Amino acid sequence: MQYQSTLRSAVCFEGPGLHTGVHCRAEILPAVPDSGIRFVTEDVVIPALSEYVVETARATVLGRSGVAISTVEHLLAALLGIGVSNAEIRVQGPEIPVADGSAHTFAARIAQSGIVSQSEPRARFVATAPSFVRDGDRAVIALPAAAFRIRFLADFPPPIGTQYFDGEITPATFTREVAAARTFGYLHEVETLRRRGLAQGGTLENAVVFAPEGPMQELRWPNEPVRHKVLDLLGDFALLGAWPQCEVIAIKSGHKLHCIVTNDLRRQMRQELPPASVR
Repeated sequence: MQYQSTLRSAVCFEGPGLHTGVHCRAEILPAVPDSGIRFVTEDVVIPALSEYVVETARATVLGRSGVAISTVEHLLAALLGIGVSNAEIRVQGPEIPVADGSAHTFAARIAQSGIVSQSEPRARFVATAPSFVRDGDRAVIALPAAAFRIRFLADFPPPIGTQYFDGEITPATFTREVAAARTFGYLHEVETLRRRGLAQGGTLENAVVFAPEGPMQELRWPNEPVRHKVLDLLGDFALLGAWPQCEVIAIKSGHKLHCIVTNDLRRQMRQELPPASVR
């Protein structure tokens, strides 16, 4: 993780978007050092940085010059989680394909293509003092630490309830403990979202649905929902444009708070690091 890296060869994903149901395509290409992660759609380049977040309701949406790409968090979590720091993602359609609702398909295919180490040092965000953002009973805290660690407390209505995750994030632990955690929702919530024109691509093949009596599919872990919340947080923290060397304590947080925190940390980076170290 000390050096930048990219894919050995291009990989491509196609399928419906989770919210629109529209057929989408995302091709991930190798990229040169110091280019970071960037999306390209309709000839517009959108860097995967927190400054380009335009929406956080139900998904993280990046935009620039009137063009937007939705639901980027699962793919970004895969790239950050397995250690890819430079890639160009060419997107056709309004969203990233949902795949199985987790980051597993993305991470597995990218790893299968091969990851190439580059000679330039990787930018890191090293927390030197606590950062804190709160919204009611929701909060995200970033603390100085020797490694990247996430402690996440989630609290949902029944039948999910309160769940907790605590773990250091490395490519191995991400692949084993987080990548396959699927997006989820309640049956009554899914019906409401569809009436509003959302979740049009959601099925029992790409989302865990909780009925009043429990999950309608077999869970991959008893606490799969909180693991998916960790996955979402990783995707949002990828918008730092650097490897996070800090401990993150998240309490009932979502995309909105994650993006506020990454914006704050990005401002710290711009103030404290040499210009060449910040993309």
